[in-house]
Amino acid sequence: VVANKPQAKQLRRASRCYIGEPFLFMRRFLLILLTVLAAASLSAQGKIRELLAAKAPEGCVEQSWDVDGVKRTALVRVPSGVTGPLALVFCWHGHGGRSTHSARHWGYPEIDKTSILVFPQGLPTVSPLVDKEGRMPGWQTSVTSEGGRDMRLFDVILTDLKKKHAVDDRRIYSMGHSNGAAFSYLLWQGRPDVLAAIGSVAGSLRGDGKPTTPLPVIHVAGKNDPLVKFAWQQATFVAVRRFNSCAEEGQPWAKEGVVDATIYASTKGAPLVTAIHDGGHEYAKGSTELIVRFFKENPKSAK
Repeated sequence: VVANKPQAKQLRRASRCYIGEPFLFMRRFLLILLTVLAAASLSAQGKIRELLAAKAPEGCVEQSWDVDGVKRTALVRVPSGVTGPLALVFCWHGHGGRSTHSARHWGYPEIDKTSILVFPQGLPTVSPLVDKEGRMPGWQTSVTSEGGRDMRLFDVILTDLKKKHAVDDRRIYSMGHSNGAAFSYLLWQGRPDVLAAIGSVAGSLRGDGKPTTPLPVIHVAGKNDPLVKFAWQQATFVAVRRFNSCAEEGQPWAKEGVVDATIYASTKGAPLVTAIHDGGHEYAKGSTELIVRFFKENPKSAK
């Protein structure tokens, strides 16, 4: 029981200190947290809008094919003013990506002006890492998964383009980012006699992947990749060196943008280039320049 007014006043002051101030602190904290979450949500929405709104670069035309009764599409860039048999490069976006975004932001049409470029569009695909419900577009993750639909897409596009254009059979390549990079590794397993070389940016060779034919490989990896762990990609380097009979010690090869590349010579004409940067899972600056150079230096051997 409070005996007098001074004691009551003192008690009210204490209650504000022990009850009111923590409450006000929590209120401020929640307001700050909600502001941060709202900003993050707006940032994510902005990235999604950027992907969906990206326009194809000049010269890239959407084409479509029927593959097992499903309409499949890709952006195709045929170089103008270039004669003779043409190199052909397939460029596969990452999981959740869009062909228009890859065509515009990877810079391939500006850097490689002499090859036919193909940017296919994926279908909704399950990804154990980022999309277990399979709501976003991507590529099959094993040689037989998804009924082999994307392998057949590759075959259908290749057959069609060879009918329409003079494609050089010694210069057919596949590259991609993340899930698209992993799919390029699958094409090495499933179509080794077709491809001259492959390129990977932030991808990996599956643990059960067993290529049977040596093939030149360039692989770009970020040391701080939070999704496709750098350790997984290092394991891919070891496997590729073994498949391709590469030297254990590499030599400096090139530096472009933020990427520093090392080449491992092969006794079977199938070198490995590891191009490393300090970033994460992004498509690192300089990747396309290095991949274009590597592909041009590695046509398929004449039989």
